[in-house]
Amino acid sequence: MFNDGQYYERLQAGELLGLVADDRHPSAPKAREPTCTRSQIVHYYDVRRRTKVAIVHQYVRPDGSLGASGRPDPKRIIDDGTIYTLELPAS
Repeated sequence: MFNDGQYYERLQAGELLGLVADDRHPSAPKAREPTCTRSQIVHYYDVRRRTKVAIVHQYVRPDGSLGASGRPDPKRIIDDGTIYTLELPAS
């Protein structure tokens, strides 16, 4: 849904606004990212409608590039009042 909806591309184009809700430094060692990489939770908002449309996690490297896959990892998508989230299997 995140990729099909082009949320990241819409953010880069200015159609969506990203607000950092949590910014941790350094990232967890298990992330295997360069020193001084930040772990962030970012809320995406539709600029025209003024509504939240997604929540993502991302690693921001010291050079400003995104770590891991190079794209944000969606945690929630809010579409027309419906919240979609990844359901993890019971442990």
